[in-house]
Formats: sequence, structure tokens, C-alpha cells
Amino acid sequence: MRVVVLGGGFGGLECVSRISELLASDTDVTLIDRGEGFTFGFQKLDVMVGKTDPSSVLHSYADIDKPGVRFVRAVVTSIDPANRRVQTDAGEFDADVLVVALGADVNPGGTPGLTGLGHEFYTPDGAAAARDALNAFDGGRVVVGVASLPVKCAPAPSEAALLVHDVLVRRGLREKSEITAVSPVPVPVPPSPPASKAIVAAFAERGITWIPKCSVQSLDAERHVALLSDGRELPFDLYLGVPRHHAPAVVDAAGLTEDGWIPVDPRTMRTKFAGVYAIGDVTSAGTPKAGVFAEGQGRFVADAIAAEARGETFERSYEATGYCYLQVGQDNLAEVHVTVVPGEGSLSTMNGPSPDLNDRKVEFAASRARRWFS
Repeated sequence: MRVVVLGGGFGGLECVSRISELLASDTDVTLIDRGEGFTFGFQKLDVMVGKTDPSSVLHSYADIDKPGVRFVRAVVTSIDPANRRVQTDAGEFDADVLVVALGADVNPGGTPGLTGLGHEFYTPDGAAAARDALNAFDGGRVVVGVASLPVKCAPAPSEAALLVHDVLVRRGLREKSEITAVSPVPVPVPPSPPASKAIVAAFAERGITWIPKCSVQSLDAERHVALLSDGRELPFDLYLGVPRHHAPAVVDAAGLTEDGWIPVDPRTMRTKFAGVYAIGDVTSAGTPKAGVFAEGQGRFVADAIAAEARGETFERSYEATGYCYLQVGQDNLAEVHVTVVPGEGSLSTMNGPSPDLNDRKVEFAASRARRWFS
């Protein structure tokens, strides 16, 4: 069986690792990604606040060494889902099973003024540039703004505001600074009421202004203000922005999307095309756009593919459950668990916040790095 997996994020990496684990060299698995390696999303925030640098948190795809799996660094130029054929700048690939895990692209240019006046922190390069801007900042008005929904990692904008607070305190600049967080969501983390409550409390404790149900439409260069969707204007000296998100253009051109994202059967992660799955942020599966859900979907799809390769019946349905670590500042973390119940919303619990959870977060990343890159 030939399996082609497009995208080396949480979902793609877990999918190929699990297939190799279950089938060893009994299948031909090709993982295609345009990048050099993988960086955990939360580590981009660490880059932004100077806790680490991009090179130290990059896991090279060249290190993948698993039976039956090969990595191809290439740009996907077209996808023919009906025939499960993929064109890349490194050649053509045909598949018996195709897994689309290309994630959500970010478009800083989609918010007028962001690329010239502000900084995004959702890419490694953007986080590094935001770090440099934060290091050069000598106090004033900071705005952390979200341009539109959906976004990857719902807590990240709030975490960014709290971490900026810590940086300014450390540098002795907090008293001469203001921090405002703007987002279209009604609460900081919609899938988790406990996490939202903790963040709102942390904002209040630190004097961070929270503006919900509102987005940043553009940045005005002449007046140095952020223009909000409700008509308000926010002056800023440092703007840290969450760009607009969209499915990769190649996915849209392939006819895989509806309303901007790939629809899938949430029980099976199958698309409308035979032999084609889609997982992670590129889908409209009804789960948060977060790595841990993409990981679970990748593992589930790998199990289904392995059963098919063995001629077995696979009747299990995908269960949308996951957890992540939420930074609430001052080295305190919360462990947030979310289960999405189709048609009923989500259920959530939370441990912490506590500094004792830092070691668990470190192990969360280390365990996956060991599994995916060794």
C-alpha cells in the first residue's frame, strides 16, 4: 500500500509514526513538507519572549528514521484528490491512500498595516522579529490583536499578552506601559470555561485590558492606531498581531474545501473523495485548531489505514479529546483538558495554574520529539 501524507505538523508526524509502528516496512509511506523541520507552536511564544531561539527548537525532518517511511522536502503544487495524485516541485506522487495534513496558513498581509507596523508571532521568523521589537521597546502602549477567526491555538493571543507583561516587569517597564488584548471571541478560550476564567482573572490581576467580541481590521501608519471592527481606535507603540488564517491555496484549488476548509466526516476523518483523509487545522472537523487534536486525528487515521492494509474491518469512531498547557504568566501553567461532543459542544477541566506543571509541559514536547524524530 502506498500512503502519501501531506504536511509534517502534529497530525502528519503522528500519522506516519503510527503507521510505521503498526505496519513497519509492509507499506510505503511518503511524508511531504516544504519546510526544513517542525517547531511546536508554544515554543514560538518562548522565542518571542527570549526564552529560546528558533534554531534550538527546530526538529529537522531529516532526522526521521522509521521503517517504511521516507521524507521528501517539496512544495505541493497541485492535488488531484479523485485520482490521489500529488504534483510537487520534486516530482509526482501517486497514492492508494492520501492524507491531507497541510494545516492552516497565516496571511499577515491580510491585515492592512500589519507587515509594516506590527509583528506576528505565529511563525518562527515572525516570533524572532517580535522578540527583537520587544527587546527594543522602551515602554508605552502594547496591543495584542486578533484579525479574524478561526485561529490556531486559541489561548495563544492571551498567553502572548500575559508573557509580554512578565517581560515588561522584568525590564522595569511595566509601570510606564499599557497592555490591551483584542479578540473576536467572547471569552479567551471558548472550548474551556475554566481556562477562560483563569485568563480573565490573570488579566485583571495584571492590569491588562481585555476587549472581547472585536477584531483588528487594520493598522493606520499615519496615526499609529489599530482600527477595530466596532469603530474604535487603539493607539499603540508596539503591535503584536495574530494574522488571518486560511487553508493553503493548493487545497482550495483542488476542490477539497467548502467555506474555506476541508469538510470531513467527524467520525472517520474521511473526505468526500475515496481514499482521501484530511486531519488537523486544514479541516472543519468541529475541533479546536490545536496540535493535540491534529495528533489524535493522525493516530486515528493511521489505525484505520493499518486495518485496511490488513484486510480488517475498522469500526471505531474518532473521539475528539485532548489537552494542552496554558501559560498564565509568572511561570505558572495550567493543564487544560477538552472533549468535543458532536452536536453538544465541549466539556473541559483544568489542573492548576501551578509552576509545578512546567516539567510536564517540557516532557510533553520531549516525548513527541523522541517518538517522531528517532
